[in-house]
Amino acid sequence: MRYELVIFDNDGVLVDSEPLSNTVLAAYLTELGHPTSYEESLRDYMGGAVHRVHDLILERSGQRLPDDFDDVFHGRVFAAFERELQPVEGAVDVLEKLAGDGVPYCLASSGSHERIRVGHRKAGLDKWFDEGRIFSSQDVGRGKPAPDLFLHAAERMGVAPEKCVVVEDSPLGVQAAVAAGMDVLGFTAMTPAERLTGATKLFGDMRELVDLLA
Repeated sequence: MRYELVIFDNDGVLVDSEPLSNTVLAAYLTELGHPTSYEESLRDYMGGAVHRVHDLILERSGQRLPDDFDDVFHGRVFAAFERELQPVEGAVDVLEKLAGDGVPYCLASSGSHERIRVGHRKAGLDKWFDEGRIFSSQDVGRGKPAPDLFLHAAERMGVAPEKCVVVEDSPLGVQAAVAAGMDVLGFTAMTPAERLTGATKLFGDMRELVDLLA
């Protein structure tokens, strides 16, 4: 393998959480008087940290979201995870292969550490990720599309950015990886290929990833 570190996004790449979380987000914003469709939620917020929701709503409406927005939103998302969350098809096979071959990997997610852990426990992925392999936008302050999170993950894992490859499914994540000077494999299962501009390569089935990394 020509890469020394594989950095996974989490939501939509390892766990099939984007449909659940964006359904919850669209419904909650609409409930609060900011009409938002599921498709608009995916377009505007997929791949971003929760502060992006606050920023865009304030920019567009001049109104701030309630002080308890994050707690209510995450509570609803975690409840949806407990009911329905599954790993992305093929993700376990990829992790087994990387671990078996001794290939270093980690994840860098816009989600909070709590969100990552709740999702991994439900999807059965927690065995693949100890604390040393999990990095969140909480750790750096600025979420994607800023490169900070990916650069932080590479530094903590002891690998130069140019020797890393990122697996991403959102435009914001691809922008962040490119800004970090990393190659990025764009996963098109939920995102049209034309929206992942800048990706080094594109693929639509997680089971293709092992061959792309070889």
